[in-house]
Amino acid sequence: MGLRKAPFSFLAARIILLIFISTIFHLQQRLGKVRPTSKQEEPTQESPPGLLIPQVKWKKPTNNEPLSFWTIKVRGRLGNQMGEYATLYALAKMNGRPAFIPAEMYVTLAPIFKISLPVLPSALDRWLPWQNYQLNDWMEERHQHISSNFVRFTGYPCSWTFYHHLRPDILREFSLHEQLREEAQAFLRGLQADRGGPCTLVGVHVRRGDYVHYMPSVWKGVVADPDYLKQAMDWFQARYDFPVFVVTSDDMAWCRDNINASFGDVVFAGNGIEGSPGKDFALLTQCNHTIITIGTFGIWAAYLAGGETIYLANYTLPDSPFLKVFKPEAAFLPEWVGIPADLSPLFKH
Repeated sequence: MGLRKAPFSFLAARIILLIFISTIFHLQQRLGKVRPTSKQEEPTQESPPGLLIPQVKWKKPTNNEPLSFWTIKVRGRLGNQMGEYATLYALAKMNGRPAFIPAEMYVTLAPIFKISLPVLPSALDRWLPWQNYQLNDWMEERHQHISSNFVRFTGYPCSWTFYHHLRPDILREFSLHEQLREEAQAFLRGLQADRGGPCTLVGVHVRRGDYVHYMPSVWKGVVADPDYLKQAMDWFQARYDFPVFVVTSDDMAWCRDNINASFGDVVFAGNGIEGSPGKDFALLTQCNHTIITIGTFGIWAAYLAGGETIYLANYTLPDSPFLKVFKPEAAFLPEWVGIPADLSPLFKH
């Protein structure tokens, strides 16, 4: 009569996984000691020159704590990754789970902001038994009760409905490094000095780039035109004495050709360098108010700046497939003011 094998228990599996994770962290720390870097940080092949990825400080869970790692898949550029970071931060906090960001996200955000979430070691990213969890671009009831221990969120979340209840935390996570903030403030102080004293600063972000062709051809939508920008600027001119409009864009040439600067109240300040957006973003966040067009870059600049915000509204046709993945009421704060887009160019096609 053969011996019956004992079942492989959940406890044994947990112990094996715990040993594996402890080994990964231990090796990471040992490797860090033999490299010519500080004790706190180590470089990676993904980091640009001068940027170091901090080592993760990890505490083994007690018997009463679940062994858990939550992270998020990186998609998009600065604005998208800010939305992903804030959403991960909020959902992990809501569910009482530890959050870790991919090294790729750290490389994008850390040069600009004082973020605090630890970086997920690449070995764990490859070997943990992740459950992919798809997010829509708005908060749902089901997100408050996620039971899985190893969650990797996916999607393009960038909605205040995830994190606005934690606004002080989000503002702290996305606080600018001192040098960036001081450079932006020095530039804006210079603008005011040139005009003889304090004035109302309105940041303007004009997103064009690939959207110029992508919006009408794929999403049945439009980008901002000169008339929208004029209406938005008129809105501030009717409410504030001597506003100054600080314009940034990924197409500064178009802005110079289409925004009237003859009254001396427009400054074309952006450098338009998509691969290095920190300076443009810092300028926008240090203004009093904001005019945005489309895209998450502008949404985040307005969110961090505070003040009043004018945004481009209704910029797709009612049957646009874009509205299946994007809810305007979840993207724009209720107090922001929308100016409807001119959709007539779509009917010409």
